Parts: sequence; structure tokens; C-alpha cells
Amino acid sequence: MSASPKPLAGLRVVELGTLIAGPFCTRIMGEFGAEVIKVEAPDGGDPLRKWRKLHGDTSLWWYVQARNKKSVTANLKHPDGRDFVRQLIAGADILVENFRPGVLEKLGLGWEQLQADNPGLVMVRLSGFGQSGPYREQPGFGAVGEAMGGLRYVTGFPDRPPVRTGISIGDSIAALWGAVGALMALRHKEVNGGAGQVVDVALYEAVFAMMESLVPEFDIGGFVRERTGNIMPGITPSSTHTTRDGKHVTIGANGDAIFRRFMRAIGRCDLADDPGLADNAGRDARRDELYAVIDAWCAGRDEAEVLAVLAQAEVPSSRVYSAVDMFADPQFIARRMFRSATLPDGKTFRMPGIVPLLSATPGDIGWIGPELGEHTDAVLAELGYAPARIAAMRAAGAV
Repeated sequence: MSASPKPLAGLRVVELGTLIAGPFCTRIMGEFGAEVIKVEAPDGGDPLRKWRKLHGDTSLWWYVQARNKKSVTANLKHPDGRDFVRQLIAGADILVENFRPGVLEKLGLGWEQLQADNPGLVMVRLSGFGQSGPYREQPGFGAVGEAMGGLRYVTGFPDRPPVRTGISIGDSIAALWGAVGALMALRHKEVNGGAGQVVDVALYEAVFAMMESLVPEFDIGGFVRERTGNIMPGITPSSTHTTRDGKHVTIGANGDAIFRRFMRAIGRCDLADDPGLADNAGRDARRDELYAVIDAWCAGRDEAEVLAVLAQAEVPSSRVYSAVDMFADPQFIARRMFRSATLPDGKTFRMPGIVPLLSATPGDIGWIGPELGEHTDAVLAELGYAPARIAAMRAAGAV
């Protein structure tokens, strides 16, 4: 690990979460120095350990999502397991959980009980619909949040049903809001003093918060934003085009000066100098005409030529990257967006780098996702549990 100081060093974070939203929230904290202790069920742990592509019997995603974390096991249905977790949270700065509302309360681990043990605790609660409201007890994954929050409705082409984005983006957005909320709550304690508080993040609201001007457009004018494929109505030209060699290039030439440079670069000075196309409103009124011109120009050239011409003209553009493109790209490499690590069997592999890049206190990767319960005994011992008691708890199925 880097010798640079970490901005969250000294914070203890307990994670009672599985799969994506809660674990991604704590992953961010761990990358920037927080001690993250992940509590897992003894009978298999986080299901993410088995999701998507496996290396041996463990998910490659797990090794990334749980990096820098300690894994302890606790059976929350066993009183000794619950007591262990409650003591662990009593010494924590932040608790992150993504159970359905009401579950922790039934286990005696609700906010009132935990705050009584630890008045300064910041509790991040990630759920489908939040801790209040008529839907609070309904199950809600990221896909449901994306649908209810408005993202799915506007994603895709107008003549086809809504589509997903290709990743579980609703969960990840909620995780980011959770991390932001936790740090704001900690900042409030530092500046204003007082007790901790609950950070309540609903997946559908996390997505809804990203929906730009959807609300005032409907409220003021009754306008409902619809699916528009790759274009951005009102902001023209901005779309993705197919080249002669079957590649896809995204071009954003919607600035007035950029549009003129773009048209001159592709030999259409008539369009560059057309006063009716001098602003977005004029261009958007003729977007079908403009997109036909750009489509034809791209279709007559290979990707390399298209990108070279656009770069020379300083027109924002990019190929649509696959993993193959990312691994070979000098920008990704220069900014250390790939980090090397070693799997338990000795095989080296690359995982995503750290975002954001902090100049003085950068984040880092100390270790990849741990074995199930790898740190249980050490954490119990730190809390004062004697070896004999630890053995007894293990024999009873409490850990």
C-alpha cells in the first residue's frame, strides 16, 4: 500500500450488507482508509461471492467489491452472534446496512438500540423505498429503483420497450449517495457536535435525484421525457454513429463553435455557415437532416479516420469502448485505472483503479476480497472475547 495518509484513516465502518448497494458504499470508504468490517452469515456469506464470472469457486466481482475489507461471520439469529455484532457496532463510527426496513428492529439491532450503545453512530440505511412511506416494507432491488425512479422509462429507443443500462446502476448510485450522506453526517458532528444520525437512502430516490429537469418540465409544461435512443433532443448534434468498419463513435458537437468546426472538417461549409444552424434551437429543428449527414460521413470511413478528423478539429468524440479498448487505452493506463493484484492461487489479475484521484491523500488497495470469516477470531479477540469463548461460539453456530 501507499505510504500516503488516507483521508478516512481512523474511522471504523461496520457493514451489514450483501450484494451491491451497501457493499459498494463501504468499498469506497475502505479505499480511502476506513477500517471496514463486513459481517457475513456463516453459511456461505454474501451471495456476491458466487455472482457472475468465477475464478475457482469465487466471483471475480467479489475480489473487487470486498477489497480492503475484513470479513467476520455472525449468525444474527443466534443471541451470541447478535451480541457480537452489537458490541462491534458500539465501537464503530459508521454502520452501513441494506436489509429490508424492519429486519434489524426485529433482531434488536434497530436505531434506538444501537444509538443507546453508541450515541455518535452514523447509520446508513439503504433500501428499495426508504425507512418510511407505504412501500417501505416491499422488497426493492436496483432494477426496481431504476424503473420507479424514471431511468428505465427514458432509456432505449422510442419504438421499443425500455431497457436497462447494462450494469446495476441503481444500486451503485444509491451507494454513492450513502457514502456522501455518511461523510456529511460525520462532518456535522465534527463542526456542530452532538449525536450521530440516520442516513436514509431509498434506491428509487437515488435514481430519481439524477433525472435532471424531468420534474419542472412536467410540472410547468406537462412535458413527459420519453426514450430518444442515442440522441439528445434540444441538444444537437449529439449521438452515436456507425463507421464503415462496423465500429461505433459518439460525437458531441452541440456547442455553436464546435458545430461549425465539425461541419468544416467533414466538408460541409454550407452547414457551418448556415445562419439557421447557428444555435441549438435551429439545429434541433433540423436534427434529422443533420444526423443523416453525419451518419453518411461516418459510414464512408473507418473508425480510425473518423476519430482522427474529429480530434484534429477539436470536436468531442470517442469510440464506444469495450473492455478490449479500455485495456489498451493510454489514458486509462496513465491514470492508473487498472491495478494489479494476486488471487489466492497465485494468479495475477487486474482490477479497477481508485476513483476519485486525490492529490495529497489518495486511496489505495491493500488486499482483495477476503475469505469468508477470515478476520472473525481477530476481531472477537480485540473485543475481549477469550479463545475458549470464541471456540464455544463457533461450536454453537453463533459465528
